[in-house]
Amino acid sequence: MLDKILLTISIALYAIAVPYLEINDTHVFNPDWVAHARLHEVWQLITNSSLGAIGLWLTWMSVDGKGKASVIALVVTGGFLAAYALQGLYGGSMVHPDGTEKTVSGINVGVIGFGWVFVSSVFTLVRAGRLDVMQQES
Repeated sequence: MLDKILLTISIALYAIAVPYLEINDTHVFNPDWVAHARLHEVWQLITNSSLGAIGLWLTWMSVDGKGKASVIALVVTGGFLAAYALQGLYGGSMVHPDGTEKTVSGINVGVIGFGWVFVSSVFTLVRAGRLDVMQQES
C-alpha cells in the first residue's frame, strides 16, 4: 500500500501540479514565447498528464502495474532532471523573466520535487521487482 501511495503522490506532482503551475502567463500564455514553443509546452503538459493517468490506472487497477507506473514516473521526471542538468548546453533556465527562481534553501523546487519522485520511483520499482521475484519463487 505504501508503494501505491508514493506513486500516487509522485504522479500528482507531474500530472496535476505542473500543469497547474504552468498554465499561466509565465509559460503557456507567455507573450514573449514564440507560438511554436507554447505548442510544445502544451503538448508536453498533455503528454505528461496522460502518462500520469495511465500510471494511476496501472497503480490502482492492474495487479502487476506498480513497476510499470514507476518506469513512467522515472521517464517523465528523469527527463526533467536531464534537461535541468543540460540547460547550459542549450541555453535553458529555470529563472523566470523577472529574474526570480522558485527555490528552497537555494535548490530549485523542480529539482527537489522531481528528485524526490525519481528516488521514490526507483524505490517502488525495486520493491515491485522484489515482489515479482518472491511471487515467482512461491
